[in-house]
Amino acid sequence: MSYLVVIAWFYVALMMSLAEAFSTQGTLLGAIVTLFLYGIGPIALVVYLMGTPLRRKARRAQEQQETQAASIQPDAGSHTSGTAEQRAVPAVRKEE
Repeated sequence: MSYLVVIAWFYVALMMSLAEAFSTQGTLLGAIVTLFLYGIGPIALVVYLMGTPLRRKARRAQEQQETQAASIQPDAGSHTSGTAEQRAVPAVRKEE
């Protein structure tokens, strides 16, 4: 399904709502309800469902990047990770 179908669907819903608005027996409220219930609501649902495979693919790519980043060692220095470094200046205590 392409976006051409979505555009055509919106065009038809817009024409239906304009016909409702300018009809002798139609109302402006009926035109607004027609536009939302036949146009904007279903179009939003269809576009959301059309984007599901792309979102799933992006999520998998992000998870794969996170997995690769986690496998890289974060500490490339000479110190072991998780240990405290020696202080260069000893702490000064008060003599009583």
